[in-house]
Amino acid sequence: MNTGPDSDLRWSEEEFLSRLRAKGSGYHLNHPFERALREGRLTKKQIRGWVANRYFYQKSIPLKDAAILSNCPDRDVRRKWIVRIQEQDGADGKQGGNEAWLRLGEACGLTREEILNEEHVAPGVRFAVEAYVNFARTRPWQEAVCASLTEIFARDAHRARLEAFPTHYPWVDDAGLEYFRRRLSQASRDVEHGLQITLDYCNSRARQERALEIMQFKLDVLWSLLDSIYQRYVIQEERES
Repeated sequence: MNTGPDSDLRWSEEEFLSRLRAKGSGYHLNHPFERALREGRLTKKQIRGWVANRYFYQKSIPLKDAAILSNCPDRDVRRKWIVRIQEQDGADGKQGGNEAWLRLGEACGLTREEILNEEHVAPGVRFAVEAYVNFARTRPWQEAVCASLTEIFARDAHRARLEAFPTHYPWVDDAGLEYFRRRLSQASRDVEHGLQITLDYCNSRARQERALEIMQFKLDVLWSLLDSIYQRYVIQEERES
């Protein structure tokens, strides 16, 4: 369907998807902190710092998704999207992803209280996460959906962590890795839904290019989050040692 003057210039669906997936080179799986995690080079303090700071991101995911729902007039989309909030916050007597992450923290030696009171959260982490939530609140809901498409690359990150922890960090109780196991299946379903919304919405070259900009924004959020953690728990420790 042609909806604008540049509709005939838009990329084919195959080309558009290829360009979205090419953004994976900037995914935070390639950040020096994540590489150090996979290679077993992190200390207990660094692992705990990552878990405590990452929880601030995890707990904000339902806020982002609620913002999308509040801006979305499409009932069918809302019915599907609300599952993300239920899986993260928990519903129908089932504990969600946030609870699973708190258990990861406990398995790493953190207390639930110190995670929840955010005493370890770096300013840069807070800034990056709040920028993402604010984006979802203030931009068209379809753009916020597009920002979620970094989930395309998430399965590789979860698999890598499931391999790294038992191999390099056996002091972390295996039960604490449940969050990563859950997301292997959940992420695939979420990607399928988010991609379909994005493909339907990006019916012009301008919207396709905007989608790539949004993907880059979200990638920058995740990268900046790890930059702050790396600065506090790796670089600072190296300077002090």
